[in-house]
Amino acid sequence: MTIEMSAMQVLAPAKINLSLKILGRRSDGFHEIETLIAPISLYDKIDIDRQSRWIDFSCDDPTVPSGDENLIVRAAKAFFERTKISGGVTIKLQKQIPHGAGLGGGSSDAATTLRALNELFETKLSREELVTLGSTIGSDVSFFLFESAAICKGRGEIVSPTKLKKKLSILLCKPAFLVSSAWAYSRWQDSKEIPGISYQSQNFDGQTLLNDLERSVFEKFVFLAQLKAWLLKQVEVRAALMSGSGSTVFAVLRPKVDVNLLTNRARKELDREIWTSACETI
Repeated sequence: MTIEMSAMQVLAPAKINLSLKILGRRSDGFHEIETLIAPISLYDKIDIDRQSRWIDFSCDDPTVPSGDENLIVRAAKAFFERTKISGGVTIKLQKQIPHGAGLGGGSSDAATTLRALNELFETKLSREELVTLGSTIGSDVSFFLFESAAICKGRGEIVSPTKLKKKLSILLCKPAFLVSSAWAYSRWQDSKEIPGISYQSQNFDGQTLLNDLERSVFEKFVFLAQLKAWLLKQVEVRAALMSGSGSTVFAVLRPKVDVNLLTNRARKELDREIWTSACETI
């Protein structure tokens, strides 16, 4: 006797880009990149229940779009189209990963939804089939389907899983504003460096941190340049970098750091309203 699963809850991790190199513009309008991405221990929570027909989506954050522009909705539709299943689902998203933050929340939600639906409906799509499906939804979706740190190439959809040399303790810092990825990439070619801000690669423990998008983003969002510079001056911090296209800047922390002390200092000296989250690479 087989018991059909009707509901499940899954966690969708955020990510940081430990390095992001832009190699040039492609003929399809995207940019050719090479990036080392690591999943981190900050999660959105997704509840999925089977139902007879529709895809019903809701989120506890009213600023998250709920229609076809939402990547979870697009992932669910793509799954049902690919598998020709006539059923439906109710999906409830509890948001912890801020959006427009360079942390991949939407892409992770989509990838996690694809994996969960594959399990819930016992469709046995291979990882390769899920990756092919994911790459039609968004550039980072393929990465999250591997559940591992990875070097990603092309526009991000060519994924080579890798292991980080060691687990990194991370502090995420994000101001209230968002940065559009499309805008950041479109400005990359013509952007200039701000004097006095370090854009050079940072090296420690055989790890190289670098983000080519800092140049275009910092030029308009000067606060992010100031945030990175401030973090680099703190005794608790080994390295600091913007993740993806921002607006999150993360610090790699030294061992046995009092994170509360550091976050309180950041709020006092930089921005009273700054959002922070202490986590680690997974």
